[in-house]
Amino acid sequence: MDFNFMINDVVQTARKEMEEAGYESLTTPEDVEKVLGGEGTTLVMINSVCGCAGGIARPAAAYMRNYEKKPDRFVTVFAGQDKEATEKARSYFTGYPPSSPSFALVKDGEIQRMVERHEIEGHEPIEVVQQLEKAFDEYCE
Repeated sequence: MDFNFMINDVVQTARKEMEEAGYESLTTPEDVEKVLGGEGTTLVMINSVCGCAGGIARPAAAYMRNYEKKPDRFVTVFAGQDKEATEKARSYFTGYPPSSPSFALVKDGEIQRMVERHEIEGHEPIEVVQQLEKAFDEYCE
């Protein structure tokens, strides 16, 4: 099997999961600037093709769409795929090293809470959900 064919299939599946969960894909730096540079709260899911993204982060991300308190927007950038968009998103995550998968809650252009890979990998999806719920309770209307 051709590696590029296989990885493209994995990437498309990962993108589709996020879109079906109701997340907007930001694929350019301009998309990111338009969303994160504005007012309101935004949950950014930094997607990747690793196992902890598929088995923990994406299920947690999908679940968060149903939580009673919500940010204004749910978006995703894809590390390793949409490199410039991911780099632009990470420019908002001041004080945090690049990490994927991860989640960032941004309010009015400022990072409020980051859930990094080390808080995802090796954990259960419900543990990630609980971290995000706390952030939503604190920063979302």
